[in-house]
Amino acid sequence: MEPTPEQSPHHAYPDHWEADVVLRDGGTARIRPITTDDAERLVSFYEQVSDESKYYRFFAPYPRLSDRDVHRFTHHDYVDRVGLAVTIGGEFIGTVRFDRINEQGRPASAPADEAEVAFLVQDAHQGRGVASALLEHIAAVARERGIRRFAAEVLPANNKMIKVFRHAGYTQQRSFEDGSVHLTLDLEPTEKSLAVQRGREQRAEARSVQRLLAPGSVAVIGTGRTPGGVGRTVLRNLLAAGFTGRTYAVNRAFDEGLATLDGISAHRSLGEIGEQIDLAVIAVPAHRVPEAVADCGEHGVQGLVVLSAGYAERGSAGRELQRELVRQARSYGMRIIGPNAFGIINTAESVRLNASLAPESPARGRIGLFTQSGAIGIALLSGLHRRGAGLSSFISAGNRADVSGNDFLQYSFEDQDTDVALLYLESLGNPRKFTRLARRTAAVKPVVVVKGARHSGTNPPGHAVPVSRIPDATVSALMRQAGVIRVDTVTEMVDAGLLLAGQPLPAGPRVAILGNSESLGLLTYDACLAEGLRPRPPRDLTTAASPQDFRDALAEALADGTCDAVIVTAIPWVGENGEAETGDGEVLAAALHGAAAGGPAKPVAVVHVEIGGLAEALAAASSTAAPRTRPTTLAAQPSGSSAAPTGPGAAATEPPAAATEAEGTGQVEGTAEGGGSGEAAGDEPPGRIPAYPAAERAVRALAEVVKYAQWRRQAATPGKVPEFLDETTDEPGAAALIGTLLGATPDPRGRPLTHDEARELLGRYGIPVRPTLPAPDPEAAVAAAARLGYPVALKTTAPHLRHRADLGGVRLDLADEDALRRAYGEFTELLGKPAELLPVVQSMAPRGVDTVVRASIDAAAGAILSFGLAGAPSELLGDTAHRLVPATDRDAAELIRSIKAAPVLFGWRGSAPVDTPALEELLLRLSRLVDDHPEVVSVALEPVVVAPQGLTVLGASVRLAPPPPRGDLGPRRLPSY
Repeated sequence: MEPTPEQSPHHAYPDHWEADVVLRDGGTARIRPITTDDAERLVSFYEQVSDESKYYRFFAPYPRLSDRDVHRFTHHDYVDRVGLAVTIGGEFIGTVRFDRINEQGRPASAPADEAEVAFLVQDAHQGRGVASALLEHIAAVARERGIRRFAAEVLPANNKMIKVFRHAGYTQQRSFEDGSVHLTLDLEPTEKSLAVQRGREQRAEARSVQRLLAPGSVAVIGTGRTPGGVGRTVLRNLLAAGFTGRTYAVNRAFDEGLATLDGISAHRSLGEIGEQIDLAVIAVPAHRVPEAVADCGEHGVQGLVVLSAGYAERGSAGRELQRELVRQARSYGMRIIGPNAFGIINTAESVRLNASLAPESPARGRIGLFTQSGAIGIALLSGLHRRGAGLSSFISAGNRADVSGNDFLQYSFEDQDTDVALLYLESLGNPRKFTRLARRTAAVKPVVVVKGARHSGTNPPGHAVPVSRIPDATVSALMRQAGVIRVDTVTEMVDAGLLLAGQPLPAGPRVAILGNSESLGLLTYDACLAEGLRPRPPRDLTTAASPQDFRDALAEALADGTCDAVIVTAIPWVGENGEAETGDGEVLAAALHGAAAGGPAKPVAVVHVEIGGLAEALAAASSTAAPRTRPTTLAAQPSGSSAAPTGPGAAATEPPAAATEAEGTGQVEGTAEGGGSGEAAGDEPPGRIPAYPAAERAVRALAEVVKYAQWRRQAATPGKVPEFLDETTDEPGAAALIGTLLGATPDPRGRPLTHDEARELLGRYGIPVRPTLPAPDPEAAVAAAARLGYPVALKTTAPHLRHRADLGGVRLDLADEDALRRAYGEFTELLGKPAELLPVVQSMAPRGVDTVVRASIDAAAGAILSFGLAGAPSELLGDTAHRLVPATDRDAAELIRSIKAAPVLFGWRGSAPVDTPALEELLLRLSRLVDDHPEVVSVALEPVVVAPQGLTVLGASVRLAPPPPRGDLGPRRLPSY
């Protein structure tokens, strides 16, 4: 909404202050600046506010606004006087205003840095978190305009408003003056205020997904009059799943006399229903969707699943239709799954929702599944159904215009029916937020991700999100830092999900292998070694082994304190007549079940080859364990509940049920202390043992689980930033230097620093760079060497020869003037003129291992710290490790040890180990630099020579630029594409 000419022409309408937000109850609203066009809206809003709320706002009876009031509250200069409104359906539901004041409390202009703030929220919308959201946004606006403090006067009886200020997390002072509470808030964000903001965001977004997955009523808009078609299919699936709520069929083309369809109420519009509709499934052509959305918004529908295609996947015109769809839905406070979605499923007994195109709803289980691809969703649901495994929830988001994988993580974190979250993603709209949410979720329950479109460098059609330029290997490393189990294929995702959902986490990488095939045992052993596990020699039970032998051997392995997990291998028995007996699968399943039920809590996996009936027995075997009681599900919790989630983990946890996608896999259902999940009515039995048709698949899944278990143990005691960094860094001096180097009007493209400038900036953070002196001719080289002291190195700084000793661009250990002159002559003879080579002289550093340390800013992912060995290992083989900034002491230690060439640093082949503590300190100092100063957008330290004692930074390049926006630190808002 643009301002009219009556407003101050020198302060343009700040459209970047507009934002869509999710409120506490899961509904959405829009926050925007108030303009002169809002006079009628303001009057209408005020008329709907109770006398008590008006009294709390104005400290006196104030039944109506005068014309002067309306003018004052709608005319702002967007600098000293700012007003924001929260709207739903275009109408105000809440407002906030600040006026800049001086020390005497009178109106003022900059540089005064305090403002008086006041709120008013419509009574019908109080308790939805409207004032809290307004405070976040008006505080961000104030900081942008140079205001550092808010002052507010609140009546003591206005407890709701006092709580809004008190719980915001800002540093504040309170006093009681003249019958009112005087509050002063310091608007500088604090750890507490960010934690409060993110906690509110988590609860609101989780609730918004929960409202979609657990509606009390569903209307299918676009239900066909004859069997077939998308709408009629969804209606049939809703009925077949036994949805516990009310279901309605809606189609404007229905005959006026049509009262029912497939036994449910049929209507031509939502208005005819006469009841509240929670969820609408829209299955009409794209050109009719706006009409359907408007009908939903006007009748209070809470959320939409849009199955209709013809949006961003069709090109630019469709992309604009998609943007308009999101804008229209959010204007009414509704969230969207889709468009071009496959649908949603919730198997909770209290809901039984199948609002999707899947012909059969999966069994109840403990796995939550999110997919951005309908085709992948179909394959997963089909595979799960074939294997008898189940899900807690399923979302196929289609074009992912609104509800995303981040929202699903928010929901999964709280949902007590979900113990494992599986996500198939083709794009990451907000990587910073994803890693933050994934880290928090993975600390209590596993998160397994398959990332599609890894190498295309673009987003799939329909996914209008920012494109990250970081390589896929870096994305994978950052996911692992956050505790995400990143796998390459959907099959691997399900294999890992099976093990995580049905078994406890292992205490370490030691694996016992037993079975009736020596060859299959050796294949499993080799696979374990290849995946970095520590297998014990396989135990061959021989082909004559009976199911009882398997049971005894498994029980013995589980009781052995030197193993952390067991892999059982099995092939068909050979009968007395020499023929394979393939029909003993049920007997073997019972034997393994019995051993697992009585043994310690350790993960067990089965590798089987062509044993008839085994897969069926593994999936269908029943448990003899007593059912366990689960907490009330999120769907049944009151709004605002945030009970702590449970998930698989150590011996005290309750791992969930399992699922598998590939043919030939199955599960044994058993119990073990600390394993399994609850078995409420219709739920999956606890303690399923996953089975795999190939040793490599079972071992790969176990290896991922072992790494996750290790991460989770470490996450329980997170790393720290050493205190010495505070004592030996000069943050103010670095900030002043950066300001000087960038200038008053910095170039948006930024600027590289000279060698001396980079040395000075890095030195402020305790990172010394060995000086270099230019050598434009032999005499200058000799003079530089005399100044630095022999021995010296002669290097070219030409971009095509930099750090290329293999091409003759570096000459080392020049002990005297003769050696230096000789090397200089060879330089110019072989490589070119000095003006082209740009040679420099540098004193020699102690011998060691050449490494490279980098930090860079990705607009989507944030600051990234990287480490590798200099030269071929990192440049040719890509052997580089990455961590998100800020890095902790643990991150720095893991960064060094996670590259494949790490043994070179620790005494490989008898060489002296280098000073890795000094290297870790360097990584922490660089991390601190780029975290403190976002203007430092790129740093490369190359080479960093790490000796047995100490290290030397021989080269450094730094680039400064105006800092990119940090959306993760601002007020919460939904993405707008």
